[in-house]
Order: sequence, then C-alpha cells, then structure tokens
Amino acid sequence: MRLSNAFIPTLRESNQDKESISASLMLRSGLIRMLTSGVYVYLPSGYKALKKIQSIIREELDKVGCQELLLSVLQPIELWKLTGRDKELGQTLICFNDRKSRTLCLGPTHEEVITDLIKNNLFSYRQLPLIVYQIQTKFRDEIRPRAGLMRSCEFIMKDAYSFDIDDEGLDKNYRRMCDCYKKIFSRCGLNSYMLEADPGVIGGSMSHEFMVMSESGEDKLFFCESCDTAFAYQEGKSAMCPECKKSLVTKNAIELGHTFKLGTKYSKVQNATILDDQGKRRTLIMGCYGIGVSRLLPAIIDVHHDDKGIIWPKQVSPFDVAIVVIDISKPEALAFANKLYSQLESSSKDVLLDDRDVRAGVKFNDIDLIGAPIRVIIGKDWENSKEIEISLRGEKNTTLKTKEVDALENILSLIEK
Repeated sequence: MRLSNAFIPTLRESNQDKESISASLMLRSGLIRMLTSGVYVYLPSGYKALKKIQSIIREELDKVGCQELLLSVLQPIELWKLTGRDKELGQTLICFNDRKSRTLCLGPTHEEVITDLIKNNLFSYRQLPLIVYQIQTKFRDEIRPRAGLMRSCEFIMKDAYSFDIDDEGLDKNYRRMCDCYKKIFSRCGLNSYMLEADPGVIGGSMSHEFMVMSESGEDKLFFCESCDTAFAYQEGKSAMCPECKKSLVTKNAIELGHTFKLGTKYSKVQNATILDDQGKRRTLIMGCYGIGVSRLLPAIIDVHHDDKGIIWPKQVSPFDVAIVVIDISKPEALAFANKLYSQLESSSKDVLLDDRDVRAGVKFNDIDLIGAPIRVIIGKDWENSKEIEISLRGEKNTTLKTKEVDALENILSLIEK
C-alpha cells in the first residue's frame, strides 16, 4: 500500500475518547472512525489488523476440531421469551417490529438460536461431541458506550458452542477450549490470565474470564508479582496470595474472553434432546465460549504502545514493514524503493511505502504512529552510499545498516523471526 494514495487519514491528536489511550491511537492512526456514539467504521488498515486477528482465531479453533458456521443476526423474540432472557437483558436488547408485525431482535449473543438449530438437526449420540463457532457482529444498546471499541453498541464477537451427551464430555471440551484461548491470546501478543467468574445472564454452573493487564482496563483483579498469578478482585477480602502467601497488588484489566459450562440451561427449556446408546432420550449438555474479537484491537494497542504511537506485534500488524523514502525527488532512491516494495509484495508481505512529498519529520511521525514492526529508511544519501537503515519499532539500538544487495534478504529474515 502506497501512502501517497492510501486511505489512512492520520491525525496529530483526537478530541474523541481522550480518556482511552487505545481509542485515541486508533483514531489518530487511521484505523477507525466513529459514525455515532458506540458505532465505529473500520478503515482499511484497521480492517487488515482485524482480519489477521480473525485468522489466528480460526486457525486455533480449527486445530481442535471446531466447525465454523454463520447464524442469523435477526432473531425472533419468542426464543428469548422461552428462556426468559428478554427480561434479563431488558433495554440492552435491541428489538423492532417488521412489516408483518413480528417482533425481532438484533442478536447480542446466540445461545437460543444455536440450541434451536442443533435440536432440529442432531439426533444421535454418534454425532457427538460437536463444537461449532461463528465470528459475527453483535448488537447491544449500551447505557454508556466508552473507550472506542472497548465497549460499543455494535461489535464483532467469536462465539462457540459445544454439545455433549454427559458432563464428562463437557469437561473435556471445556478444557480444550480454555487451552485454545490461551494460545489465541498469546499469538496476538497478549499474556492472559484465566479467572473463575460469575456466569451472569449467560448462566450455567461455572464460568471463567480471560483477562489481560492494562492500565486503562475497566475491570480489576488481584495480582501476585511473586508467582505471576491473578485472582478475582473482591472488596474487603484479604489481599494475600493463596499460593505463595505474598501480598497481592490491585491491577486494572480487560476482559477478552469468557467461557461457560451451560449444562442444560438452554437445552432443557428448548427441549433439545438426543438418543443415547440405549435408545433413550437425553438432554444435551452445552458449553459456550466467547471472545471479543473487535475488543482485541484496542486491548493489543493498550498493551503495545509508546508516546509515539502503536507498536504492533508482528502477527497482527496491518503491515509487516514500512518503507520510508526521505527524498522522493531523488529518482534512484524512489526506483529502489519501488523495486523493494514489489519484491516484498511478491513474497506475500504486507508493505507500506511512504512515497509522499512531505517533510521527513511528518513521515517519521506517521510511521511511528501507524506502528509497523519493521521500518526501512532510504535516506538522502542513498545515491552515493547505496545503504539503507532497518530498525525495529519500539526497540532501541536495533538499527541495521545494509547495502542494496542484501536489503531484501535482511528484511525477510527479520519478518520471519
């Protein structure tokens, strides 16, 4: 992507969401724009990063045998009334009447819908265990949207659902999904902590939250700096680590994922049964597993940034490398930049080429703000030295000077590390 014609509208500062570092950086770096309160548009580089996050999620879920499907956004209110969750969610549920006077809602989650689908299409224990998932937009009428994508009215979520014949099967799938979550967050550059949590309106016998430390997070937890363990934050409780008996500290955190042992909460009331090996009907045992996909973007930025801008982990960065031509009036320098750009793109790398006719300071500020992991500088002295500088974003003393002949090999080597 060439910055001279790319749709990456960077800003020196943002007047929106100043209380959130990630929201401000996402707006300033041209990842998103706000349409109205709690509703955002993804611009090209923001969407590229989002797709890379989704690819990681899909790869890890597919490895453990999950199958992707896509459920309807529109849901009949009767399903929600059957479980009683229409009253539990109240005004958070966005409802409307269509021209046939049917009351529909925009799905904030899909437990009722998936249970209805499975009960009509799964008949024998031989079809179990089953885990299905989707990545889809959800809608909730939040009282107070805040911090950009961190808490919005329209958001992208990965929700998965497991179906088993007994609790033993649920336990096995639950452990498998929790391990999968840890790998997903790690690949996104995040160190996550799994904490037992309140199931809330989703329900079930047990649930766990996956939290990431962040100063701007709206949740709190206890953390043991001695044994690197996190615990649920409780007012008035002794702040001592139960593992090593050292004092705990309070830290802010962001919830990125939530898993639930639903049991028969939905299958029983929706009469979702299956024939067991004795020919008897058994109520399906369910689990539910969610990840805030769009929330991962600000969470990553919250953890990976400095005073200049974003420092993307390479697995989720919209660009693998940024090439900066200091003086585009130098024909040989620009020709080499275009050659290097084409070679990297031919190697299936995401490349950003700053070929704009602007001051060097503007280029450096924008490239630091956008945060590509690798930066290649083609300086004013290129025609004489035939030398470029390669540096890693956010790491000091990493500048490598290399000649033209070795440039491509060295850049590819850094990308693959």
